[in-house]
Amino acid sequence: MGEHRTDFPLFPLGMAAVPHEVVPLHIFEERYKAMIGDCLSDGREFGIIWASDDGPKLNGCAMQVTEVLEQHEDGRMDILTRGTRPFRVVEEHFDHVYPAGEIEFLDDKEEPVDPTTIDAAHAAYSSLVEEATDKILEPDVLEPLTAYEMAATVDFGPDAKQGLLDLRSENARMRLLTRLFNAAVKRLDFIERAQARARSNGKVRFG
Repeated sequence: MGEHRTDFPLFPLGMAAVPHEVVPLHIFEERYKAMIGDCLSDGREFGIIWASDDGPKLNGCAMQVTEVLEQHEDGRMDILTRGTRPFRVVEEHFDHVYPAGEIEFLDDKEEPVDPTTIDAAHAAYSSLVEEATDKILEPDVLEPLTAYEMAATVDFGPDAKQGLLDLRSENARMRLLTRLFNAAVKRLDFIERAQARARSNGKVRFG
């Protein structure tokens, strides 16, 4: 079992976050001003959980405030946060002005890392970065990257990020990312070809 925390601050949002991801937040509601104020005072984490249309998810990502960009006179804050580790909500508590609960940090199951699986994910990520930015990632940059580290740099939707949070296997996360990265490369390639055709004759032709 993973480490437990009681009275862990929870921040339901219309998004999911993953470890290593940098998330800017504008804090304006009174209860979340109090929550972030407590986190800044104690140097502790809070958790982002995805408030989906089906209700809040149980698995979320712990976040650390890394920088207060601006503190407004009325108490509003613009902050930068970074994802640290996945957790699961065990029980909600209602003892604070803001949402909180007992949580358990989630550990991966013990298994050997499959080099072929890792290489496929790194290759797909490298292709996506090159397609999107024209930047070529060197092998020494790619080799140490974990699934979360790669996912943190790509603007996936909440479903994909939640899927990564729910997996307790690095191999499984790498396999999921390989599919997501390859699909993203195909979309970018289609957009590039469509734009090129539109520039050439004003029409996009299919087939």
